[in-house]
Amino acid sequence: MDLQRLKRRLQELKQPSYRLQQAARSYYQDLANGWEDLTTWSKDLRAACQDSAWSPLTQIAALESRDPESVKFAFKTQDGLTIESVVMRHDDGRNTVCVSSQVGCAMGCAFCATGTLGIKRNLTAEEIVDQIVQTARYLKTKDGRVTNVVFMGMGEPFNNTDEVFKAIDLLTSPEAFGLGARHISVSTCGIVPGIERLAKEFPQINLAISLHAPSQDVREKIMPVAKAYPFDRLMRAIRSYMDKTHRKVMFEYVMLEGVNDSLEQAEELADLFNEHRHLAHVNLIKYHETGKFKASAEAHIKAFQNVLKRRGISVTRRVSFGEEIDAACGQLAGKI
Repeated sequence: MDLQRLKRRLQELKQPSYRLQQAARSYYQDLANGWEDLTTWSKDLRAACQDSAWSPLTQIAALESRDPESVKFAFKTQDGLTIESVVMRHDDGRNTVCVSSQVGCAMGCAFCATGTLGIKRNLTAEEIVDQIVQTARYLKTKDGRVTNVVFMGMGEPFNNTDEVFKAIDLLTSPEAFGLGARHISVSTCGIVPGIERLAKEFPQINLAISLHAPSQDVREKIMPVAKAYPFDRLMRAIRSYMDKTHRKVMFEYVMLEGVNDSLEQAEELADLFNEHRHLAHVNLIKYHETGKFKASAEAHIKAFQNVLKRRGISVTRRVSFGEEIDAACGQLAGKI
């Protein structure tokens, strides 16, 4: 819902300000399906505001995994483009929405299917939030609710920073979606200005870094962004973020056989953190094969993990959600 557009329309109609609050409450909190459910308004007023879209996205498909631990949604934008979102349902009752911030992605990471799409356009804040509202409607039918949001879907969030930050404002506002800031995470492949801006404007939002290599030479081979934002500059920005916010940073590390998974590289990775090791958490991710690489063997991943543990680095293995429905990390490619 575009609240600014609706506000202008209500002003044209000389409606009191509380009408906007009623609409926002119905959309964000009551999770109403459309104008017809806004029963605090008269039929005439609803009809007069129909040109303001209740939902800027149309759900076109939903695929449940067998568990069903995850559900992948496909949405159509008003200009006919397709984006995807994923709901991950955890055993402890948490429900995490993995949300897209762009249609496609320009970053071209060699291990990611989304990067093969190229970039079509940025999503608006309203399109970003509508993914979450619509998945919240689904969870409501399962007696659940959205507890966490991660900007880890299609696109690079810090290539669309203004709209992502507007979306975060709406997500955290008590008058809108009302989600706590510490329940939101933004993942970047290493856009330094975005990291710096997040530290200044949203220090309570969680930061995740798609690192995937312990050095410039390896990272540059698999992530073109390393040429624009070299490894040393990225790590300086991350350490500055840690110093300013005192928040733990998650480092995502997809395990690629023969590329970034040697035990020597595990030692290099541990060396990166030094005095900031208490604010670093490494999340080892199974590679969901897209053709260019092979996934590291389980025994090798465990050995890599043990090196980090021995060096005093907080490290976990990411639970893989939705691989069978192409909903796991790096698999979103508009092929639902």
